[in-house]
Amino acid sequence: MSLLGYIGASVRARVARAVRVTAVVWAVLVKALQPKTWTAPMRNVLARQILFTGLEATGFVSLIAVIVGGLVVVQAQYWLTRLGQTALIGPILTAVVLRELGPLLTNFVVIARSGTAISTELANMKVHGEVRMLDAMGIDPFVYLVIPRVLGVAASTFCLTILFLAVTFIGGYVCMWIILLGDIDMGLFFGNIIGAVTVTDVFSLLAKSILPGLVTGAICCDEGLGVGAASTEVPIAATRGVMRSVAALFVMSLLISLMAYL
Repeated sequence: MSLLGYIGASVRARVARAVRVTAVVWAVLVKALQPKTWTAPMRNVLARQILFTGLEATGFVSLIAVIVGGLVVVQAQYWLTRLGQTALIGPILTAVVLRELGPLLTNFVVIARSGTAISTELANMKVHGEVRMLDAMGIDPFVYLVIPRVLGVAASTFCLTILFLAVTFIGGYVCMWIILLGDIDMGLFFGNIIGAVTVTDVFSLLAKSILPGLVTGAICCDEGLGVGAASTEVPIAATRGVMRSVAALFVMSLLISLMAYL
């Protein structure tokens, strides 16, 4: 019975966390639709979150995208040349990068950079009493601290995913141009990529780039604001925020792929 009790308690705790995160995301979306929410301080925090999460990560995301584009093209060229199907390189790029790899790697970068920062920042504010001071001053901590961070992470993740895909396809073309010594038609290469994109791919891309961003922001805010009074809880909250965001990312990616392609 003790083993069953442990399993049951663990499942209940995970379900409770999932429900709490879902409630946070829903509350953020509902509050964001109310004009009175968009005060000047809230817009300022949102802009700074987008600047840190999105703009400052463009260089690193672009570097990873170039490398991924080259790797996928090299492997595809090697195997498809042996099979005599080199025209399939474009559709393979679409299937591998647009459907799965692009959103997944972009979310990893966002979680590693911004997830840790959000959890640590909010945990320190909670430990030092800054959250309580905001509440005492009549400022809603949820509106001022949570909403701009969740929306900022989601918007930045979507934009970075689009950037990742664009740079990956361009990097893949350059790699192919180098391999074939310039004997490749640009229009045909990108035409094959665009022709392989379906409506399902577009909706899957939107879901995999926006939903994990919302959930990552909600999880990291929840973990950061959930600490007690001890400063030793700050790194623990940051670690939990990152690990649970990564787990949620994989689960959501799997579920979206199952619903979209099966």
